[in-house]
Amino acid sequence: MTHLNRRHTLGLLGGAAALPMISAPALANTQIKVGALRFTSHAASFVAFERGYFAEDGLDVSFEFFQAAQPMAVAIASGDADYAVTAVSGGLISLAEKGTAKVIGGALSEEAGIDGQKILASNAAFEAGLTRPAALDGKSFAVTQAGSSFHYMGSKIAGAEGAKVSFKPLQKVGAIIGAMKSGQVDAWSIVPHIAKPMAASGAMHIIGDVADYLPNYQVTTVFTSAANAGNERAKTESFLRAFSKGAADFNAALVDKTAGEEAAEEMVKLIHKYVYTDRPYEKAAPSIRNGAMRINADAALNMASVEDQLNWFKSEKLVKDSITTETLVDGSYAEIVS
Repeated sequence: MTHLNRRHTLGLLGGAAALPMISAPALANTQIKVGALRFTSHAASFVAFERGYFAEDGLDVSFEFFQAAQPMAVAIASGDADYAVTAVSGGLISLAEKGTAKVIGGALSEEAGIDGQKILASNAAFEAGLTRPAALDGKSFAVTQAGSSFHYMGSKIAGAEGAKVSFKPLQKVGAIIGAMKSGQVDAWSIVPHIAKPMAASGAMHIIGDVADYLPNYQVTTVFTSAANAGNERAKTESFLRAFSKGAADFNAALVDKTAGEEAAEEMVKLIHKYVYTDRPYEKAAPSIRNGAMRINADAALNMASVEDQLNWFKSEKLVKDSITTETLVDGSYAEIVS
């Protein structure tokens, strides 16, 4: 994990002179840690940080960066991080069942007309005939862990095609990429900012779209500890308000493209501070633009999708049958849609 604090950044820019000229918020300098992955899909938090939206709402934000969603959920439950964005997973559901975590809103979504997550085949599998999802029968499918969102997507895709697949847990996205390149695993599904460059480089092949199997899929959610959701309402509302401003800027610049090319370029440069940092901007920019999926306005949550995911976890015996959406979701913070 790496640590970055807004106060340190502002200090480099000239300290108090860089702060926005606003009246002191009710939660002035309330310190919180925000968990994130270095994905374009986490851009709302990055934008809220860089453009001062967190600071305007009285939040002094530090980022904690993770390699996978599961340890991030554990960090939220333990209090090592305060707020984060992640997919619904068996681990997150189990933490909610134990009374330590709550989903409070929606983030990334599959949406008709917006290029979304891709289904990939390794070169070896593609050459052996895996050129479309209908040919998945008998193949292996990469996941980070059993009960991850990758597991959910792979299972739903295979089920729709009447295919039997074996799931290979490889813990981290980097390990999955390596296994796909070497042909140790046959198939995978992932966000477009990773899928498209991999396919363009010849490392693997795109064979389908997740949205064809999971329309309106609530890919990621905003979540926090049950203690924050239940006892820290002002702080939680402040986080969601700033996060939603970041999401609105991101959508306008790179999804709806209503803000103009200059704003889009500025947005890509902002995100590049966090995503593909090991690449020069010129090489990173196309991948960042390719990853621009919808982040829900005002953190609205697609409950129908969440219910489908929860029911799948139950059917796979990955979580207890007694768990309900009320166990997982605190619906008092954001609009619930279906």
